[in-house]
Amino acid sequence: MEDILLDNEKGSVMVLAMILLAVLTILGIAVLTSSSIDTQIAGNELRHKLAFYAAESATAYVTRRPDLYGPDNITAGSPHYFPNNIVPYVGITSGLPKALTMNATQSFNGEVEYDNALSPPRGSGYSVGEYKAHQYQMVCNGYSSNETTKNIVVGFYRIGY
Repeated sequence: MEDILLDNEKGSVMVLAMILLAVLTILGIAVLTSSSIDTQIAGNELRHKLAFYAAESATAYVTRRPDLYGPDNITAGSPHYFPNNIVPYVGITSGLPKALTMNATQSFNGEVEYDNALSPPRGSGYSVGEYKAHQYQMVCNGYSSNETTKNIVVGFYRIGY
């Protein structure tokens, strides 16, 4: 009778193969899902970096445009918006203008607002009373694909009369 029980192994290899196939299928689905999520994360990170770099480009744009932070912009509470290509320069005083397109996926705009005037910082080489440190704040908005936006807020000053 013992011989009959030991010899009755027909179909056990098939059951083992089916279990192994199910485990491999579940593992494959898990790897595919993980890979898909990693690809989405990498894409989101790229878009956020592109938007950040666009906002950084806006700071360079302001640096090259002294009309945004010069004597034409010394009224607190009335920011000058950029980009603004009106010649002669006229400050846009309401709403952000259309973003300046850098390439197919990046653009920027922003504002520069006068804050106040203080004495020049100690060690700056400018005499107190004769010169002022005009303080400004710029808000730079960078845009990328899929409506990705990054904002950079930078405070700076310029020395003047």
